[in-house]
Amino acid sequence: MALNLELVGDKIRRYREQLELSPQELATATGIPVQRLEQCEAGKQEPTGDDILILADFFRCDYKFFISNERLAPFEQTDQLYRRYGKDFSKADRRNIQDFLFLCECEEFLLRELGRARNRQPFLFQTIGKFYKAHGEQAAAQLRRQLGYGPNEVGMNLYEDIRRIGVHVFRRKLGNSNISGLFIRHPTAGKCVLVNYSEDFYRQRFTAAHECAHTILDDKEDVVVSFTRLKKDDLIEIRANTFASRYLIPPEFLRQIPEPTTWNPAKAIHWANQLKVSTEALTYALRDAQLLDEKTAQTLKGVRVPAEMKVDPEIPADLPERSKERKRHLLAMGLSDFYVELCFEAYANAAISRGRLAECLLIDDTELQEIATLYGRSLAYGD
Repeated sequence: MALNLELVGDKIRRYREQLELSPQELATATGIPVQRLEQCEAGKQEPTGDDILILADFFRCDYKFFISNERLAPFEQTDQLYRRYGKDFSKADRRNIQDFLFLCECEEFLLRELGRARNRQPFLFQTIGKFYKAHGEQAAAQLRRQLGYGPNEVGMNLYEDIRRIGVHVFRRKLGNSNISGLFIRHPTAGKCVLVNYSEDFYRQRFTAAHECAHTILDDKEDVVVSFTRLKKDDLIEIRANTFASRYLIPPEFLRQIPEPTTWNPAKAIHWANQLKVSTEALTYALRDAQLLDEKTAQTLKGVRVPAEMKVDPEIPADLPERSKERKRHLLAMGLSDFYVELCFEAYANAAISRGRLAECLLIDDTELQEIATLYGRSLAYGD
C-alpha cells in the first residue's frame, strides 16, 4: 500500500502542535532539517526511514503509526484534553503527558507479551439513578468485595489494586500543582491514570483512588482532569471523592477503632498515618460516618501528619541517600517499581531487546547499568 504523504504530514503536524513546538524547534530537537520537516508536513515530501524512526522516538509512539494509513493515535484523546484544558498544561507538561501515554502503551505491550494481562479482573459497575454520592459509595464497596477485602479491612497496596482491574496507573511529576491527576482512555492501552507526583505522597494515594473512580464511573469519557480545588457543585468530582474515601477509609473500619467518636490531634495523626491518608481525608471520612462533631472536625482540619512520618514504600528508609535521590527522580518520571521490574522481566525473557529496554525506561543505553544495579537486576539475557 502506497504511503499517504498527506496523512503522514498531518500526523507530524498534529503531534508537533500538541507539544506547542514550532517547525524550527522540532528540527532542532530531532536534527531533521526544518525545510524537510515543513515539506513532509505539507505532504510534498516522503520522510526517510531514519526520519520516521527519529520522529517516532521523539513523539513517543510506534513508528508503524506513521507508515500506516490509520489515523488511530493517542492524540485523538489528547486533542480533547488540550481543547478543554489547554491553558492548564504548559509545554513541559504536554511532554510529560506524552511520556505518560507512552509508558501506558509499553506496559500494556509488556503485560501481553509476558502473558500477565490475562490475570486482570475487569470491574464493571452499573449506576442506577442520579444519586451521585451513592454511586461512589456503592462502587467502592463492590470493588472491595471483588478484590477480596472484608467490610472492615483496609488494603495498603492501592496501586496494585488499580492494576488488578486493568487500569494503567503511573505517578508522574507535573509542573502545574493545581492538577492532582487525570484519566485518559488510550486507543490501545485502554484506561490510563496519571497521578501528579508533585503532590504529597498521602495525597497521591487519594488522587489515585479518585482517578480510579473516574475509570469506573465515568468510563464513557475519553478524558477527565481533576484539580486540587473541588467545586462544591461538581457532582462528578464529589462522586469520585466519595469513592476514594470509602475505598481507602471504609466506615466499618473507622467504627472498630477504640472510642471511635472521641478524637484529638494526636489520635488523628496516628490513624491517618496508619491508613496512609491525610488528616483532612480522615476528617471527611469520620464526619461522613457520623463519628465526628463539627467542632472537633474544625480542630482536626489544621492538623498535619509530620513529613518525617510518611514513608513511600517505593523509597525504603534503609536505602543509601544517593539511591533514594535516584529513585525519586525515576518515580517523578513515572517509573514505578512495578513498571521497572516488568521491563527487566521482559528483557530477561528475551521479549524485548536491550535497546527497547532503554526506550521503555525513557533513558539512554548508557544509563541501563546504573538502573539495573539499583534494582538488583542483570543485563544478561535469562538472568
